[in-house]
Amino acid sequence: MNNYHTHTYRCHHASGDVKEYASRAIREGAQILGMSDHTPLPDRRWDWVRMDPDELPGYIAAIDAAQEAFPQLKILKGLECEFDKPYVDYYREIRETWNLDYLVGGIHWVPFQGDWIDLSEVDSPAKLRAYADYSAATMESGLFAFLAHPDGFGAGYFTWDDNCRAAARDILAASVEFTVPLEINGLGLRKKPVKFFGGERQPYPLKEFWDLAAEYPVQVVTNSDAHNPEQVMASLDITTRWALERSLSLVDLFASPEAE
Repeated sequence: MNNYHTHTYRCHHASGDVKEYASRAIREGAQILGMSDHTPLPDRRWDWVRMDPDELPGYIAAIDAAQEAFPQLKILKGLECEFDKPYVDYYREIRETWNLDYLVGGIHWVPFQGDWIDLSEVDSPAKLRAYADYSAATMESGLFAFLAHPDGFGAGYFTWDDNCRAAARDILAASVEFTVPLEINGLGLRKKPVKFFGGERQPYPLKEFWDLAAEYPVQVVTNSDAHNPEQVMASLDITTRWALERSLSLVDLFASPEAE
């Protein structure tokens, strides 16, 4: 197993740096480690949960230093990004300038009625519809190797109803149309449970979402979404089992055919 969703201390809500993650990944049998810290934004939007633009050279240097220190592990350079049309040229430029291997589409805020709401505020059918439309637009951009936690709306929408089913089907259909894999995200399994159907569950991944995914020819990736080195391969056994139990098309985007 490999992991392509990993954060360093630079995002202000994670700990550890690349060498620490790499060392742990090797001990746990990984052959490839993808670093994907939250990209800095030119207007410094949401800067409390992402690196400062001035930190990007140090992030790249840390990846290069770790690759030199651990040649037995392939370490990829990536960034997790919030999609917004004004950022398209910036993302293309940053990918080329820093020779990045991939960008991740990660939705943590959703445009709604001229403002941005976070996932915990996706608590009505109208907001859920905005989330689904924004997810499709993120994939349609062609910028991203995969869409992280596509069922992240479960952090705010605490039931599973026809609105959820419609939103999920639109996200799944967009994944197929734009050939963008969807991620079963391990971090959600490690989050504090939320109330749901009178009981409790993790905010995501949503079993109902992935049950529907089995009806579509989607490609699926599984990642830990690690926020400290000890988590670098965490939950991958569970997320992989979710994919296999539903006969989903599980892909490793950067492994050689021989490795798969």
